Amino acid sequence: MRVLLTGGGTAGHINPALAIAETILRNAPTSVVEFVGVAGGKEDELVPRAGYKLHHVKSTALQGSRGIGRIKSLALAAISPYLPSTVSIIKKFKPDIVIGTGGYACWPIMAAAARMGIPTALHESNAHPGLAVRRLQNKVDRIWINFPETVAAFGNNPKVVCVGNPILQDFSTVDREEARSKLGIGKDQKLILSFGGSNGAEKLNAAVIDFMKSTAAKDTKIIHLHASGKINYDEASKLFSEAGLDKAKNCILCPYIYDMPLQMAAADLVIARAGAMTLSELALMKKACVLVPSPYVAENHQYKNAKALADANAAALVEEKDLEKGRLTEAVCELLSSNARLCEQQKNIASFAREDASHDIWRDIVRLTNK
Repeated sequence: MRVLLTGGGTAGHINPALAIAETILRNAPTSVVEFVGVAGGKEDELVPRAGYKLHHVKSTALQGSRGIGRIKSLALAAISPYLPSTVSIIKKFKPDIVIGTGGYACWPIMAAAARMGIPTALHESNAHPGLAVRRLQNKVDRIWINFPETVAAFGNNPKVVCVGNPILQDFSTVDREEARSKLGIGKDQKLILSFGGSNGAEKLNAAVIDFMKSTAAKDTKIIHLHASGKINYDEASKLFSEAGLDKAKNCILCPYIYDMPLQMAAADLVIARAGAMTLSELALMKKACVLVPSPYVAENHQYKNAKALADANAAALVEEKDLEKGRLTEAVCELLSSNARLCEQQKNIASFAREDASHDIWRDIVRLTNK
């Protein structure tokens, strides 16, 4: 089987594509899988690192564009599926199926493949479909979704199938005790893992550094690893040093966490945004968490995701507007002070896990390519 996967911009679009690639190669080891993205996106880093060839198409985001910039973006969106640089990727690779995972990077190649009669499928991890997915819904053969309520956004279209989110296999196979041993974490120590997404989050970074200064740095039984995102790393590093945390051996700041399955397996508590992929990973690994949903996403869908878990006592919810009030430190300290509360969260969040997503996606890929 020959498969082109496309999607990018952020890790939230790339990681499900990598998980689908992993699923394909696990079930059909002789398959050839390559990726398509946009130069300068997070895919430039994550896809080659995972060992896949990456092609580039020309595309740009419409959201946030104004005036002349928006006109140029719309013009590029109109012509990008017809550009020789787009069409030649398909003609040279000759895919049996093209699969997209959202983001403006997937628009050109998905639209071109659908026009050329090649089987196509989209995966939408969020409750509210992104612009590229909405524009492609009438062109593709299948749309896989994570949330059952997303069906309504597509007008109850029969091509929509709820499968959950595909997760990289390491998230389900890494053992907690093995991970803690590899990372050198003692039995009496608690690992806190925090991150704001692949592009970081300025206000969350500041709140986490405040917590490190006031609490983590003073308690040797805590190890705290925080990923600021590459965009915000220089600023976060400055705050980190000004707080004297560069001298605290148990507090670690980095731009991005590449061994996330290992770190998350070892963690006692996770502080994160509430993107759909992150929540799927946390549920699968049964992790107690404090969620700080991004208020800068369409339809405020991260808040809705986090609220669903908080209402089920499967997560603590802190809104970004409350970070400066010290609410993050309060929520983390409350959880750390009670092993019973940590265990209760771990049990409750596990009920949100979907372990059969990859199996269902593979089965549907076979159906689509057989047609």
